[in-house]
Amino acid sequence: MLAQDPEARGRSLLFTIENKDYKIRKQNTILMIMTKLRSKDSTEGRKMAGARALWRANGMKDSNFGKPVIAIANSFTQFVPGHVHLHETGQQIKAIIENEGCFAAEFNTIAIDDGIAMGHSGMLYSLPSRDLIADSVEYMCNAHKADALICITNCDKITPGMLMAIMRLNIPAVIVSGGPMEAGLVKGKNRDLVDIMVAAGDNTITEEDVDELEKGACPTCGSCSGMFTANSMNCLSEALGIALPGNGTILATHKRRKDLIESAAKLIVKRAGDYYYNADQSVLPRSIATREAFLNAMSLDIAMGGSTNTILHLLAIASEAEVSFNLNDIDNLSRRVPVLCKVAPNSHFHMQDVNKAGGVMRILGELAKGGLVDTKVTRIDYKTLGHALEENDITLPSLSQKARLNYLSAPGNVKSSQMASQERYHHTFDSDTVKGCIRDIEHAYLTDGGLAVLYGNIAQKGAIVKTAGVNENLFTFKGKAIVFESQEAASEGILSGVVKPGHVVVIRYEGPKGGPGMQEMLYPTSYLKSAGLAECCALITDGRFSGGSSGLSIGHISPEAASGGILALIEDGDKISINIPKRKLFAEIDENEMQSRREAMLSKGKDAYKPRDRERIISKSLKAYAQLVSSADSGAIRVIE
Repeated sequence: MLAQDPEARGRSLLFTIENKDYKIRKQNTILMIMTKLRSKDSTEGRKMAGARALWRANGMKDSNFGKPVIAIANSFTQFVPGHVHLHETGQQIKAIIENEGCFAAEFNTIAIDDGIAMGHSGMLYSLPSRDLIADSVEYMCNAHKADALICITNCDKITPGMLMAIMRLNIPAVIVSGGPMEAGLVKGKNRDLVDIMVAAGDNTITEEDVDELEKGACPTCGSCSGMFTANSMNCLSEALGIALPGNGTILATHKRRKDLIESAAKLIVKRAGDYYYNADQSVLPRSIATREAFLNAMSLDIAMGGSTNTILHLLAIASEAEVSFNLNDIDNLSRRVPVLCKVAPNSHFHMQDVNKAGGVMRILGELAKGGLVDTKVTRIDYKTLGHALEENDITLPSLSQKARLNYLSAPGNVKSSQMASQERYHHTFDSDTVKGCIRDIEHAYLTDGGLAVLYGNIAQKGAIVKTAGVNENLFTFKGKAIVFESQEAASEGILSGVVKPGHVVVIRYEGPKGGPGMQEMLYPTSYLKSAGLAECCALITDGRFSGGSSGLSIGHISPEAASGGILALIEDGDKISINIPKRKLFAEIDENEMQSRREAMLSKGKDAYKPRDRERIISKSLKAYAQLVSSADSGAIRVIE
């Protein structure tokens, strides 16, 4: 039913379809369908005079009223090198947006540095912060009725938290990252954070050499330089279609990173106009992040040997987008998508090398040639992924000059905490498909995927292993369990020599509920390397791993120990069998014995399925998190009835 809109003064008609308001406006004899601005709830009508007065106090001008209000969600902090250079970025984006005629308002959200929080109780707060970030973005945008959103992100939980909020809000949105850190050149070799951690735990390395690594391996602002969680998620944002090409790989220090951010600012204005002035729903996040887009993103993750954390986050983001996507989908993809790119900690390559080889678009292009991704999916920046590849795949003659400069952008090799502090370029791409950083399908590092889902009596709902980081000689492994009730106890056990060759290190009660907070296990995996045990031991846990972890490390075991999982019943000396090709993870325990252990556990009453003798202070906020969180197989999402 059509009804007259009194504010339009005869120029337009207001009507409603499926609870959404639209206008038909006559302009130059053309009927235009418009979507009602969300912000009009606080800017339109006599009753909103007080709200308009406050908007004016914020800097809104008469010319801004009636145009989209665009929220800028920044994540600047001086606690995280991946975010330390973002202080001015929000205001630079605001200036660009307002130059385009809209009003922009910046706010900030929290950011935790996993590397600094790791190895002590601070890591308990990392994963829970993902929900706080998602909530804060949702709260700010819905409380102030923002019409569109641009998110400035970079590290670990910030990117997935912002993507979760974007899917909840389902308003025009773009995500843009601060870019990767340069690798540190130490004694002629490119180094990174994990190299420091491994060296620090290796008693054969001198204090002087550790000090040199400490001072040289993390030389600039940006997300740590390997294919760790932050860079993995920023690459996946490209594949999902919510970020521009180059988002995951152009260095933080390069001028092209600033250019990318400026392009994102202009793009969000355009997409806000497309939606509100032309009622184009194809630009909305849920129209872009479809099931096919999630499958593409996961295929990229498998092909580039990304962090196992990305599985946890993609499952959570898909849940917010109300997309059917689960571990079975990931398992199926892992059996057919090859590993085309290996980056630190799994090789000597770093993110700057991925960029030189053509970045995310090059990997997607190689997958597309093998029919392993859907190129018809829509994007925020191009009509389809196919169109994006035409201009951004370095192997194609249609490569644009803009993309060419993006992928030729090089490290400055000068210490800096400033964005866009240098403008060095390579002369040529790394286009070697046989031995280069990114390879074609014929010359894949592994024909089987870089991530795999394992099942068995220990992991009835699944467990995750980063096969790209595992020596193929360890794809099948049997060993005796040595059980630890916490990450700290396991680290001490490794460094003190309690862990021996042939052991399967079991770390339990570190899942989302049991930790709580699902700590990353980068220190234990690094110490296994330091102790020379990485090639003769395995590690299994209901916790998770940093993108910097490698070796035979199996995480995300579900159900977790604290939720009654079999992991809680494992004892020292139990034989553990791992078979990656067959996707199996088993404890060789007789069912009668297992039932006896289960009954003994339940007899403990309220102390059942709780860690023995673990001294850990759990705050009320973490207790609240533990009460609502699911196991890892569904993304450690909040379960609310």
